[in-house]
Amino acid sequence: MCDTCGCNITPGNKHLVAEGGKLEVDASGKKVVDVMHSLLHENDHQAEHNRHHFNARGILAINLMSSPGSGKTALLEATIDALKDKYNIAVIEGDLETENDAERIRAKNIPAIQIATGTACHLDAHMVHDALHNLDLQNIDLVFIENVGNLVCPASFDLGHHLNVTLLSSTEGDDKPAKYPVMFKTSDLLLITKADLLPLLDDFDTARAEKYFRNLANQSPIFTLSATKNIALDNWLDWINEKIQAHRKNLAEHPVDKNHMHHSHDHHSHHHHHI
Repeated sequence: MCDTCGCNITPGNKHLVAEGGKLEVDASGKKVVDVMHSLLHENDHQAEHNRHHFNARGILAINLMSSPGSGKTALLEATIDALKDKYNIAVIEGDLETENDAERIRAKNIPAIQIATGTACHLDAHMVHDALHNLDLQNIDLVFIENVGNLVCPASFDLGHHLNVTLLSSTEGDDKPAKYPVMFKTSDLLLITKADLLPLLDDFDTARAEKYFRNLANQSPIFTLSATKNIALDNWLDWINEKIQAHRKNLAEHPVDKNHMHHSHDHHSHHHHHI
């Protein structure tokens, strides 16, 4: 929870704290911490609705998180090239200002919705919900959400996705998992990117990065790869295939009640388990 920079209030949820909004600060000066707690509650409520949205269409949603410049978009480009004949893919792009990343994805004939987060350094469930209404999800198998480059705030916000993937570039410190425990603790997969640069760098030790990651009691897999040089992408692609199949099997065994699609007050928290 990032109360320090005030980024809990985003373009997606600011209507809740505006005059007349559900969480409007009352005359007695309702404590900021209460408002922030309520915003997170509203976010999680919306996230459940988003997840129901994905599940009702049989879609697996993967949230990609990292520092800026660690190669999220490059990874997406390589992944799309490898999987676009097998799955229909769509992308939700979070960025403070530009459309640059979405344009790179659209160049591959993949639908991409850009969400400008303005001053908010993360996506939230409300912004993702707005994007879903601008995306044709018919026949989509896989949605990637490229979160804003930031290793703090995105970790606190459920977007309605199913899996968290965190990228750690070889050009960053191998102690990042120790410095940003919340982010790495929530990871279902750690990708060490820009593997082609590892021989040139003497300050990044993959074994040390793994040790810091395991110190968080996270047993999720760790893959080292390079998207641009096409090094060791197979582990990543196999992981996606495996997760899509597991998701489909899970949905076949626990069908989603599609009649409740548009009622966000319906809680479907039993769908919120990692697969």
